[in-house]
Amino acid sequence: MPTSLDCRGLACPGPVLRCKECVEKDAPDTIAVTVDNEAARENVTRFLTMRGYAVTAAEAGDGVYTLTAAAGAAPVAAPAAKAETGGRTVVFITADVIGRGDDTLGAKLMVNFVGTLPELGERLWRIILVNGGVRLAVAGNPVIDKLRALEQAGVSILVCGTCLDFYGILDKKEVGQTTNMLDVVTSLDLADKIVQI
Repeated sequence: MPTSLDCRGLACPGPVLRCKECVEKDAPDTIAVTVDNEAARENVTRFLTMRGYAVTAAEAGDGVYTLTAAAGAAPVAAPAAKAETGGRTVVFITADVIGRGDDTLGAKLMVNFVGTLPELGERLWRIILVNGGVRLAVAGNPVIDKLRALEQAGVSILVCGTCLDFYGILDKKEVGQTTNMLDVVTSLDLADKIVQI
């Protein structure tokens, strides 16, 4: 019988933390996790997949999902390798514009900033989008193609699921992985350098 976790009503990163505790403490062969929003579904699925579980999701209605995860059915993700050219750089973006004063100018500066990130080369490891920064990952944003190109080049892009949900744009995200605060904190801890915008 699978281990069951009812994570309905838990704010981010609660569902992932419950799964982490269960996996580390009990290492169950099968886990059934119930969540009540799309962001939690994506975050728990990604976490369990990275821990070597194969995950299937069934919608129970009213935004409730039951995730069933079987151990050993998926390869465990290897930890990100440190770039030989100077370590891992994380770019932490908290808004869809740069600076204060004029948002039109700030949006143009953001396009230029994201367009210049490839100059970091192999050091650019991860881009994290939180709060208003999640709007950069949404269809129609002027930087979406630049972010897509970075992702295709191997840069990990993490987009805050709680933030997407707050702004009502979770279903409009076109680039990056929906993430949670545990991933954000872990990424910042693992980074050799953090650039915050």
